[in-house]
Amino acid sequence: MRRFFSAWAHIVDPRTLPIAVTILLFCALFGFGSVMYTGFFSWQVLLDLLVDNAFLLIVAIGMTFVIVSGGIDLSVGSVVALTTIVEAVLSERFHLSVWVIVPIVLLMGTVFGAVQGALIHFFRLQAFIVTLAGMFFARGLCFLITTQSITITDPTFHAISAFRLDIGIGSVTANVLIAFVALLAAIFVAHFTRFGRNVYAVGGNARSALLMGLPVAHTRIGVYALSGFCSALGGAVFTFYVLSGYGLQGQGMELDAIAATVIGGTLLTGGVGYVVGSLFGVGILGTIQTLITFDGTLSSWWTRIVIGALLCAFCLLQRLIERHAKSVRRPGGTGAVVTSGRERGQTEPSSASDSHAIGRAPEQA
Repeated sequence: MRRFFSAWAHIVDPRTLPIAVTILLFCALFGFGSVMYTGFFSWQVLLDLLVDNAFLLIVAIGMTFVIVSGGIDLSVGSVVALTTIVEAVLSERFHLSVWVIVPIVLLMGTVFGAVQGALIHFFRLQAFIVTLAGMFFARGLCFLITTQSITITDPTFHAISAFRLDIGIGSVTANVLIAFVALLAAIFVAHFTRFGRNVYAVGGNARSALLMGLPVAHTRIGVYALSGFCSALGGAVFTFYVLSGYGLQGQGMELDAIAATVIGGTLLTGGVGYVVGSLFGVGILGTIQTLITFDGTLSSWWTRIVIGALLCAFCLLQRLIERHAKSVRRPGGTGAVVTSGRERGQTEPSSASDSHAIGRAPEQA
């Protein structure tokens, strides 16, 4: 009984409640579909959520780091489209191997993100404006390269796209394996490295992090470089998925990535979030789309309506949790930083004392 109450207290704690609600909502949606539609409750349907959204999961991982650091990245969808175009051109016109093309586009995405991060930090520009300019730049560059859709005929691309790994009675593609490797690496970086702790510290209060001696400049540039890398990797995975490159691909993907990240429990004001929460956020978006597909009578636009409602609900939930936590004077943790940036700057000693929970390391200062 004592263990039960201890587990319950951990679930309802402000530091873990957002992701607990996310997981519960995912289970509820999948359970609803299993009851309502024949064939929905199957291992392959669950795996197909990953197969169809592996590229979005990778992009959402990069977005999670950016939002946790207190920023935003609106260029990810355009970088995905630019990646597909570059891959298609290098493959079909220059006949380069996929093993040469992928490192090129990953480097391209990383440099693109790092430049945005440098502009944001050193020139003190708003992340919204810089990444909006990056979105227009990358999208325009797509159509400067070509206005046509390029189909990839390279046998290696097709072999990777057709690869299936049996898992029980179901199977997944190579894209899912790449996404899960990226997820595990992101969890390790976020919660077990100095860079990850610095990201949480900068997102909680950049001024306090600077006074603690943390490398704010390197951290900000690093998170945008990481976002660019994840966008390029997501673009490579998306290319394996569709086997073509086109400048209009990835439209609205930045909004889907933000939605998945917020629904996954990451606070838009920064300093709060779990990387694994974005996995369930993407799962919720995929489940909603699958429910509409199984129904067959609803418009696909209902997906956007439901996602919008969920975003509002999760933002409201986060605000209520924050107010409740402040009322009981509880310092924040890794899963939920429950005081605003200015207030945390005034109460930094108490925040530092809880540094192990929030993934920060004041002893490194």
